Amino acid sequence: MSFIQSSPLVTLGRASIQRGVTALQDVITQEWLRSNPGDSKLIDRGAMAGLETAINMKKQISDDARQVVLIMVGLPARGKSLIAGKVKRYLRWTSVKAEVFNVGKYRRNDNPHPDAKFFDVNNAEGEKARRAAAEAAVADMLNWFKDRNNKVAILDATNSTKSRRKWIYEKITEAKLLHLFVESKCDDENLIMQNILEVKTTSPDYVGQDPEEAARDFRDRIKNYERVYQTIDESEKHLTYVKITNIGHQVTINQVQDYLQSRLVYYLTNLHIKPRSIWLSRHGESEYNLEGKIGGDANLSERGQRYAKLLPELVRRSGLPKDAPLTIWTSTLKRTGQTAKYLEKELGWEKLEWKALDELDSGVCDGMTYAEIARDFPEDFQLRDNDKFNYRYRGGESYRDVVIRLEPIIMELERSENVMIITHQAVVRCIYAYFMDIDQSQSPWMEVPLHTLMKLTPKAYGTVVEKFKADIPAVSTWRPQGSTAKHHDSIVDGPALELPGELKNGNAAASASTQKVVDGTTEIVREKGQTLM
Repeated sequence: MSFIQSSPLVTLGRASIQRGVTALQDVITQEWLRSNPGDSKLIDRGAMAGLETAINMKKQISDDARQVVLIMVGLPARGKSLIAGKVKRYLRWTSVKAEVFNVGKYRRNDNPHPDAKFFDVNNAEGEKARRAAAEAAVADMLNWFKDRNNKVAILDATNSTKSRRKWIYEKITEAKLLHLFVESKCDDENLIMQNILEVKTTSPDYVGQDPEEAARDFRDRIKNYERVYQTIDESEKHLTYVKITNIGHQVTINQVQDYLQSRLVYYLTNLHIKPRSIWLSRHGESEYNLEGKIGGDANLSERGQRYAKLLPELVRRSGLPKDAPLTIWTSTLKRTGQTAKYLEKELGWEKLEWKALDELDSGVCDGMTYAEIARDFPEDFQLRDNDKFNYRYRGGESYRDVVIRLEPIIMELERSENVMIITHQAVVRCIYAYFMDIDQSQSPWMEVPLHTLMKLTPKAYGTVVEKFKADIPAVSTWRPQGSTAKHHDSIVDGPALELPGELKNGNAAASASTQKVVDGTTEIVREKGQTLM
């Protein structure tokens, strides 16, 4: 079952889409309960809070599922690369193999920093080079699909003319692949200008160039594309496409028939490209953390309570614009609510509890230390070390299960603006892995220290991460592979972590300013170097 009726052209507003999704959630949840009565616990944990989770429970993508090419369409500064990157991250996060083939990257192999004249329709040499880049990208994409485990390729380019789209459609059809054109349209001048200002500082085409000159050149490039741009219309009604207008205010869907296509459409209808940030924090140190126990519903320790009191100041100094709306999301467990207490009390922000944000269920091991688990369940301890993402505690959950129940959280995050999430170690790892495109085999081993606030800001070519560590000691609950230690006291006894913006006595101390850009991923890590006053 897909969430949308295929074949006819359908145009929906955002409210209509949400009403339809909500209605279908109830239907599919009841269907799941009738056919899987023994799994009602999953409903209680919030695993069925969203349509996509229910579909995944009923129908996983099999090895012989049809392969799909998602083709971006639109003028520059319309969020195409941002959407392409998000789709890739989402699919990989849900264990679907996906890759972006960015035509601009192929073009930069021969011309790293082209000016606007290169994109002039009357520039024959420029047209020839752009065509060659598109052909190379499509050739590599088709070769990538020879591995049947590879499921979704995203062709990221303007693809702004009917003739270019016809050529792409013919190549894809000849290869017996499914297609989904995604056109991003925008006539909101303020939003377009925001995108231009971002591109001038993050686009690989303008690395090392004067920002103002880059912005002028980019505007000239847009004008060149506007001269030849052709929107998808009735003459292309044979195409399967989604047309997103003004960041999802209106969505037009045509000829969607396949399960994987429908899954992509559902995700796309939840996206927006407005500037926003997401704040992530674990709860403050808990009594169970001090005892080295996992799970449970413990209260905060004295140091955890101090972190909760300092958190409003930490958030303010992290760069939240004055009077900007921010919603707090917590789990249903006491330690996250206690951590959010002063954010509600002092700043008056709305707080929402999500069962889906609860910590990974450790089943029969709940309330035990790792040493006790290794003693009582030695085989299980070793199995979890060997494959931490897929290992499921007896009577509990695996990291894969957590990802499944977090899908509705991700959907809600994608359609929200500024949000702060206070949750647990495993859940923070899964959410962070989504935004940073971290492989699932690695995400369960990430170190996520207590008393540290992370601010994630999605950009067109990556996600900027800023970390702020409160000067309040806490145990380290990170367990290296093979270790049975109760906990590690490196944060208590050792030097402060090398994280940006450490808050000391109400002031944020300066740290070394670095930036790491990993080519081919969406990861940009920027450490804040200035003192926050």
